[in-house]
Amino acid sequence: MAPKVLVSDKLSDTAVQIFRDRGIDVDFQPDLGKDKEKLAEVIGEYDGLAIRSATKVTEKILDRADNLKVIARAGIGTDNIDKVAASKKGVIVMNTPFGNMITTAEHAIAMMFAVARQIPEASASTHAGKWEKSRFMGVELTNKTLGVIGAGNIGGIVCDRARGLKMKVIAYDPFLSAEKADKMGVEKVELDDLLARADFITLHVPLTDQTRNILSRENLEKTRPGVRIINCARGGLVDEEALADLLESGHVAGAGFDVFAKEPATENPLFDLPNVVCTPHLGAATTEAQENVAIQVAEQMSDYLLTGAVTNALNMPSVTAREAKVMGPWIKLADHLGAFIGQMTDEPIRAINILYDGVVSGMNLAALTSAAVAGIMKSLNPEVNMVSAPVIAKERGIQISTTQQDKSGAFEGYIKLTVVTDQRERSIGGTVFSDGKPRFIQIKGINIDAEIGEHMLYTTNRDEPGIIGALGQTLAGNGVNIANFTLGRSIRGGEAIALLYVDSPVPKELMEKLHDTGLFQQIRPLRFDVS
Repeated sequence: MAPKVLVSDKLSDTAVQIFRDRGIDVDFQPDLGKDKEKLAEVIGEYDGLAIRSATKVTEKILDRADNLKVIARAGIGTDNIDKVAASKKGVIVMNTPFGNMITTAEHAIAMMFAVARQIPEASASTHAGKWEKSRFMGVELTNKTLGVIGAGNIGGIVCDRARGLKMKVIAYDPFLSAEKADKMGVEKVELDDLLARADFITLHVPLTDQTRNILSRENLEKTRPGVRIINCARGGLVDEEALADLLESGHVAGAGFDVFAKEPATENPLFDLPNVVCTPHLGAATTEAQENVAIQVAEQMSDYLLTGAVTNALNMPSVTAREAKVMGPWIKLADHLGAFIGQMTDEPIRAINILYDGVVSGMNLAALTSAAVAGIMKSLNPEVNMVSAPVIAKERGIQISTTQQDKSGAFEGYIKLTVVTDQRERSIGGTVFSDGKPRFIQIKGINIDAEIGEHMLYTTNRDEPGIIGALGQTLAGNGVNIANFTLGRSIRGGEAIALLYVDSPVPKELMEKLHDTGLFQQIRPLRFDVS
């Protein structure tokens, strides 16, 4: 059955056609996003939801999204999606950060010019039949210092364009390395230094707890007199009332705002102030950008729903289509290892440690780790997946660590998963054979070679005669067929394990009969998703 996608906002016809060409059943309802009740009523039918800014994906809507696997935003900002609720629900949240980068950066540059030369006011005056040439005395951008707050994708393009305008560019970005700054031709500075030196300040950061009101009243008062401030990033980055006060006092010479703390902005402290240029969130509003992000959304969602490839996800490691193909068996192995540990562990988990050896150590470890943690967490909640598992683990205070090492043994690569509780450590190792099938190769430090089936039985015992016979006779006497039988022991006469792949679930009464033999220290039925 083909995956089903709902497009609840306006998206280009090209994007809708991409879904159809890829074999996706697409339902194009561009006005549905404005009707929260109707959206909540129908969302349970869909595997994917493609949106822009009009659709608000709330926890209430996600509660009804029983089949939803992915939400993709045509654009960068995902403030209209409850990402925490989506992660707990196991829904991937994607955006399209590259489709409108140039458009948004160009809008910031255009706003700088407009504020520097008072173009909107001059245009309105001239349209009114006035000729106030002496009133609109502007400033040049050449040789001015531009302070860029956030030198990532869009901020980096602004830096490049500003250098082309012969501006001196300084940047504040905690994630910008000195080497990258040198390569960009900008000076990396601290925020206070930027505020004190910049003639123009432009913001290009997301709205987070760390960046909210980054230009607070206190910080705005630290700026040099005559500064001009541009915000084409996100509303809420600037204290708008404080900025209005400083514009009226003359400390700030001008401002250009495309985004506001409350949108749609029908009123704002910045409105009607002289030399304040305002636009209605037009940063990404060009024909090229709208087409680019729409196409990106359709391609990303189709890739994920059809191949498992994850691109530009905000709450899950990205996995390329090539990685998805190569890593598929290893991701399945990681899930199986986690499922084994999860089904064997009854007490609270304190830590999860994962060792990646050989060829697997060079793969996308974030995705593999998410799969392993999901395998563990599914023993507690079958609805957990690679998206929600890390969130649940974090909520439970579980520490997760990974280690990589070069090939160290007979296998080209393997994964060893260790779980720590207050009572014990439990470990299991596995690899993927050349046929692409995952195998268990070590349990509790005891080497084995076990094929993984849907229904399995795990036992521990002392290494002594009678074990194989007891298992075989008891299972056969109760109509359970053994598909594969693997044994392992630490030393002769020491601890031994058995792992049986059986054709059907092991009933409770059979477990009791095995227990009554007195031969086994531990008996545990296991189940794995081998689909």
